[in-house]
Amino acid sequence: MMQEKIIIVVAPVGANIAPPSVNPVSAEAVAAEVVACARAGAAMVHLHVRDEAGEATGDTAVFARTLDCIRASSDIVIQGSTGGLGTLSLEARCVALEDPRVEVASLNMGSVNFGEAVYINRMPDIRYWAGRMADTRVVPELEIFESGMLSAARQLMDEGVLQPPCYANLPLGAHWALPADPRSILFITSLLPDGMRWSVAHDGRTDLSLLAAAIGMGASAVRVGFEDSVWQAPGQAARTNADLVAQVMRLVKAMGGDVATPEEARQLLGVSMLRRPVPPVLPSSGRPRSSDARGKCFRR
Repeated sequence: MMQEKIIIVVAPVGANIAPPSVNPVSAEAVAAEVVACARAGAAMVHLHVRDEAGEATGDTAVFARTLDCIRASSDIVIQGSTGGLGTLSLEARCVALEDPRVEVASLNMGSVNFGEAVYINRMPDIRYWAGRMADTRVVPELEIFESGMLSAARQLMDEGVLQPPCYANLPLGAHWALPADPRSILFITSLLPDGMRWSVAHDGRTDLSLLAAAIGMGASAVRVGFEDSVWQAPGQAARTNADLVAQVMRLVKAMGGDVATPEEARQLLGVSMLRRPVPPVLPSSGRPRSSDARGKCFRR
């Protein structure tokens, strides 16, 4: 029996998504998908700041509208991103932190080859983003793509740049970073600071076997969603992100565990230690009242 409940994280917006999968792009579509995922069992959502075309941007207007619509119907934990390949400036990469509804944020612990490109995260930049997270009372999720990034994390902890609460995420399967293999999980988790919680995301996932291994090995959270892969089984694409979340929910239950609610996720990850504005109390139906102007979020 698992000692703790498992946090299901969803990263809902992918690239080059083809039918039958339906990729949410607009603020309203993303929010509707996130709310559906929350109802299916997701406790946290990973969101990049994007424009209406789905491209990375430093303009938070669409991001803010997305959060307006999410908060109209769900108290899911909001995780912003400071990552992503592209040409955004140092400051533009962390604009998500400017929204007080962001409670957790990804913090890449170094540079790595991504296919034919290089994902650049210099130490001075990491210090800047970590400082902004401390200023805005956001919990860092330390992205560990390679084992050497653990040395960077330890150095920043020694400097006091990184302080609890924080936790590690292992994004496995990116070319040419740590492979999507349970041995990668065993190796990296053996080097983590004692007691640090960790999670796994599987880039290019074709089934849930690696996530199942992570759960069995003690992960606090696992991530699914179109940002990583649309596949829920070999040759079987999910139509929506909520389908993937529901499948992970069934997996956790089949393994004798249970999934965390958003509030339980806040407790497990230390978000409650840095309490930001509490999400609004929802109507008993879990949906915005018809008189609430925010109800227009999900109208087509």
